[in-house]
Amino acid sequence: MEDDRYSIDISEDDGVRYLHFGSEWIQGAMRIRRPWALELAYTREMLAGLLLRDAPWPKNALLVGLGAGSLAKFIWRYLPQTRITVYEIDRRIPFAARQFFKLPDEDARLRIRIGDGAELIARDRRRYDLILVDGFDHDARVGELDGEAFYAHCRARLSRHGLLATNLFNTRGFRASVDRIRTAFAGRALILPPCEGGNTIALAAAGEPLAVPLAEMRVRAEALKRATRLDLLPTLNRLQLVAATPDGTLRL
Repeated sequence: MEDDRYSIDISEDDGVRYLHFGSEWIQGAMRIRRPWALELAYTREMLAGLLLRDAPWPKNALLVGLGAGSLAKFIWRYLPQTRITVYEIDRRIPFAARQFFKLPDEDARLRIRIGDGAELIARDRRRYDLILVDGFDHDARVGELDGEAFYAHCRARLSRHGLLATNLFNTRGFRASVDRIRTAFAGRALILPPCEGGNTIALAAAGEPLAVPLAEMRVRAEALKRATRLDLLPTLNRLQLVAATPDGTLRL
């Protein structure tokens, strides 16, 4: 449902275009000369799952929150095997993302559903290999997208190779958010160190246990950088700070 309590604003600085919802909070960004790249560090970190699985994973992805469309664009362009579903609560946002941030039109691989993400996922019966949650309102609040029921529904919607990545602010209430994720995923969660700007990415797994050698993850990161210019080598280093890898293997 459209929310006219806030405006959708666009700003530009030093070659980067930003999306705002009636405040100074940045809701998305695009470097104008590199429209397919992931400009903000936390959006790159949300794709940490690409270090843990080989193509053709993910065969399908669910994005909760569209923003400027950075993640949807990257997946659409560089992961051609992936079908993308987006939940976006404000029907104005897809138009802004297309007009100012080069979001592709909907097609056989990209579908946008307008509605509350917490309600939509409760009714959804499809399974997804990857769920990315990045839904904030104009006051940088997530509401029900940080609730126990929502995380439980995310886990239920993941395939047996499924991974969740969600964007948290490392501020008041952060510990409670982490506890809810860990409870919903029976402890199978990693909380990365905060990115620049205070965003913290939580990564959680469902289905089959993961055991990935760090050397294999490095090979994937280097191949991904060559193919897409997405550099997840810093993310790999940050994963090693929070994951126990005594035998050189990340387990989740």
